[in-house]
Amino acid sequence: MQLNDTVTAIITGGASGLGAATARKMAGMGVKVGIFDMNEEKGEAMASELGGVFANVNVTSDEQVDAGFAKVRAALGQERILINCAGTGNAVKTASRDKETGEIRHFPLDKFDMIIQINLVGTFRCIAKSAAGMMTLDPVDGERGSIVNTASVAAEDGQIGQASYSASKGGVVGMTLPIARDLSRELIRVNTILPGIFDTPLLAGAPEQVRNALGAMVPNPARLGNPEEYASLAVEMCRNSYFNGEDVRLDGAIRMAPR
Repeated sequence: MQLNDTVTAIITGGASGLGAATARKMAGMGVKVGIFDMNEEKGEAMASELGGVFANVNVTSDEQVDAGFAKVRAALGQERILINCAGTGNAVKTASRDKETGEIRHFPLDKFDMIIQINLVGTFRCIAKSAAGMMTLDPVDGERGSIVNTASVAAEDGQIGQASYSASKGGVVGMTLPIARDLSRELIRVNTILPGIFDTPLLAGAPEQVRNALGAMVPNPARLGNPEEYASLAVEMCRNSYFNGEDVRLDGAIRMAPR
């Protein structure tokens, strides 16, 4: 796919971190950018910086997702690219004992379901609605659109306390190929990136020694990933028309330890 000012991209979670880096990368190539995020202040600032459009969207809401697509499409046209970066996590053991009282507790199921609804169902919701919109477009150079999802290395080597997060990201990996096959006759490609430990706002507030220790866990290069490196791969997945149905780790060869 040629990335230029004839193309619109929508990026969920586009106000910060991996999504913001990807939005900037796309805009730098002339692509018209729509941003979905729940942080209105950062989202509006990013849209203003890039000459794009912001929509306040919670990906667990059908109504907000529909309204977000409608707003961006009205301003920038039907998107040919969707990048799914919206997501979150928690850390709770499946069952555990209180260190002081010995009380046995299990993972609160509402918290498990919340992560699944955001990371997995929310991603699929955006994919399905975006793909339906892409199907209205005429093909250009043999394709209508490209979708890139964000999973995590936790999909394959989740750590202690990551049952919900790993399940949600494993689901994103698991649905990538079937969706690519579903949409193949419509000339829409689907790929997924599995980032390792990246220098995102989640880690920005961590003490320097913690950040250095995390970076040192990575075999090569021994540092945290840069969001721009994620953006570079996302762009290539969109640009390379033979890239389809793939799940790609972007992690400096790290394999996560149990904790």
